[in-house]
Amino acid sequence: MAQQIGRTPPPPGPFRPGFWRSPIRGPWLTSVFGLLLLVGIPVLFVTGMLSYAAYNPDLGPLNDQTPDKGLLGFYLFDWPTHPYWLYRLTQGVHITLGVVLVPVLLAKLWSVIPKLFEWLPVRTVAHGLERLSLLMLVGGVIFEFVTGILNIQLYYVFPGSFYTLHFYGAWVFIAAFVVHVALRLGRMTRALGSRDLAVELRTGVADTRPDPPDPDGLVPAAPAAPTMSRRGAVGMVGAGSLLLLVVTAGQSIGGRLRTTALLAPHNRDPGSGPNGFQINKTAAAVGVSPSHVGPSWRLEVRGRGPAAVFTREQLLTMRQHAAALPIACVEGWSTADQHWSGLRLADLAAMSGLPDAGSVLVESVQPPGPYSSVVLRGNQIHDPRALLALRVNGADLSLDHGYPARVIVPANPGVNNTKWVHRLTFRT
Repeated sequence: MAQQIGRTPPPPGPFRPGFWRSPIRGPWLTSVFGLLLLVGIPVLFVTGMLSYAAYNPDLGPLNDQTPDKGLLGFYLFDWPTHPYWLYRLTQGVHITLGVVLVPVLLAKLWSVIPKLFEWLPVRTVAHGLERLSLLMLVGGVIFEFVTGILNIQLYYVFPGSFYTLHFYGAWVFIAAFVVHVALRLGRMTRALGSRDLAVELRTGVADTRPDPPDPDGLVPAAPAAPTMSRRGAVGMVGAGSLLLLVVTAGQSIGGRLRTTALLAPHNRDPGSGPNGFQINKTAAAVGVSPSHVGPSWRLEVRGRGPAAVFTREQLLTMRQHAAALPIACVEGWSTADQHWSGLRLADLAAMSGLPDAGSVLVESVQPPGPYSSVVLRGNQIHDPRALLALRVNGADLSLDHGYPARVIVPANPGVNNTKWVHRLTFRT
């Protein structure tokens, strides 16, 4: 009786050691999913950091959503304009790969779920540090994937700027990821060698056997009868990733594949005609009305000496240049190359008295807010394809595409191709 009274009650529910009984859970399957993430996550991190660099945050607060980044901005460089499709590629890969890896991530978390429900959570100092690193790893990856997918779907429920949260979250996660890989790579390699992949892909449910006991406690002590083989688990995850690839990639690849991008919020039919291509934010959404860009609209060009002011009609009488450039957005979607025409930014810089301008402040008529104004650096100004566009595909810009004038720059994030421009201030 006394022993029964003093006995520690068993852990509740999923914390109970015998709760997780899948016979296919074990080091080999965990390592298969881990290997896929080991390949994919560094690509996501690098393309994400390239996307951050593309905003040229070192040019000042108008471009910088993370002013307290400190050493985390050590790698920033002058974002190039060649090749012109660079941002379309890097961000398309970032978003598409992130979505495709969702089933792999879920499978990986499922495969290690007994570790996530360990009881008691902390036994020693060393064990406590391990649990803390696991919290950073699992919490970080869930945070990054969830915020990224919400941003793709234009569902802004963040307590702050998506850019800020996603950027700092990425650094926290990648630090935990690197430590985890350093500690587990050898164990993962041994686990992958414990089974022959070709044999597993031929093994059905009836012949599925559990792994031998492992030090991490992933293999159940009393496994249930198999209802799925390891081949089935890998195939199900692969099929899920393939399906997500099909319904996502078209928004970045474009062409006829755009119609397959069923999960892309910008896949809706943008209409036909010269202005019939995707729009991120409409004029109405940002508070720009026809009265802002009516007959009284003027473009002011500042630099060295007095400012010059032009009507749209005057701009159209100047020498026009053309460039075929896409629009690519941080959410992963992009347009095909559109044929823009207007004035070269380099010509406007020369007109301002600063032919060798090192930067230009581009200001929109839209009410003050994120990206209503942006700074472009010198290499962007002097690329001959960088335009203050007045027309697209042979027609005047529509209001939603930035009428009466917008900036279009090769390899520039879409939000930095400012619409409804009313002032350009060139600087040395």
